[in-house]
Amino acid sequence: MRDQPEAPKGHDDSESAVWTGRATNRVQWLLAAAGAACMALGIDLAVAHPWTSGIIPLVMSVVGCVAAGLLMLYGTVAFVHVAVRVDKETLEVRCGHIGLPRTRIPLAQVVDAAFAPRVTPRQWGGWGYRWRPEQGTAVVVRRGEGFVLRLGDGRSFTVTVDDAEAAVRVIRDRLGLAGGRTASV
Repeated sequence: MRDQPEAPKGHDDSESAVWTGRATNRVQWLLAAAGAACMALGIDLAVAHPWTSGIIPLVMSVVGCVAAGLLMLYGTVAFVHVAVRVDKETLEVRCGHIGLPRTRIPLAQVVDAAFAPRVTPRQWGGWGYRWRPEQGTAVVVRRGEGFVLRLGDGRSFTVTVDDAEAAVRVIRDRLGLAGGRTASV
């Protein structure tokens, strides 16, 4: 079941429950389609068109279109969704369909967790895996709710995920902290 703690089979211990959550951005599929179109254009230029002006413009056009297409395709497909998993000892964030990039944060390094009601790509400079010196690190796949972890070394880690309040409750329970709080993002 999505966004609900589920106990492993054969265990009744609530400490061993696993919380999972996801967030998806379907708009990014449009950008992925544009990347695929750039790649197709590059292939079409290489195969179907006679180039009378020489090989250099052909190579530049084909390589440019294919490279732009690959960058757009990977850059968007990698961040179409994020999956978050919180177990007894770690928080794991996996991006995209192949789960890369992946971040694992031991809960022993987490000092606090807070609910962020409104996280936007604009705050972080776009979608994806982001770092800003004054804000920390974030995985932003869409605008909306998320959570902010405060780590023992003073850094912060923000993730956009559905039902972020439940994630904060689970993390704070694992850390032995009472109540929940809202982050100022």
